[in-house]
Amino acid sequence: MFWFHKDIERLEKEIAALEYNPKLIFYGSSTFTLWNELSTIFKEHNPLNLGFGGSTLAACTWFFERVFENIKDIEAIVIYAGENDLGEGRHPEEVLMYLENILYKIRAKYGNIPCTCISIKPSKNRLHLSGSIRYTNRNIQELMSKDLNFHYVNIYDIMLDQNGNPKEEYYIGDGLHLNQVGYKLWEKYLKKHPEIFPKKTLEKR
Repeated sequence: MFWFHKDIERLEKEIAALEYNPKLIFYGSSTFTLWNELSTIFKEHNPLNLGFGGSTLAACTWFFERVFENIKDIEAIVIYAGENDLGEGRHPEEVLMYLENILYKIRAKYGNIPCTCISIKPSKNRLHLSGSIRYTNRNIQELMSKDLNFHYVNIYDIMLDQNGNPKEEYYIGDGLHLNQVGYKLWEKYLKKHPEIFPKKTLEKR
């Protein structure tokens, strides 16, 4: 996990420099890291983007205590990770195990706050993993259905064309990362799920 240390140090510096108390955390891989407008789009919820490039659910779990050490009293968390785990050859059951672990850590530190897991997206770059992605997403959905404050947001299906292939209009040239059209789709879809956000009015920055 040493190759993530530079990114983790970046997050620690950003957290130390905060001038507000974050209430909504986005935690996961580069899909969040590259979403530059995320904090502006959801600003009414006092968001904090804790994505770090290339991260896996294994890494998110491994570094959880370190990253969240000085973050107090958050009210909701949204997770996007797991895609890179499968890309590195991990079995879907391992992905689920890491998700269970991180959910346990969130509950232990922050109590019964809303915890949302966004489904693994389809990607042209990873068509060879389509079966594993669908299987993993089904298992994640089942896990997230076991608690009233666990939520699952399925973006997989809305990113497919009529033939069941990833819509190229949502991706940059690598066929893996989202472009602005893709992020607009995510923004619109996440806003259709108010249950994933903090419920009370939060402080203004």
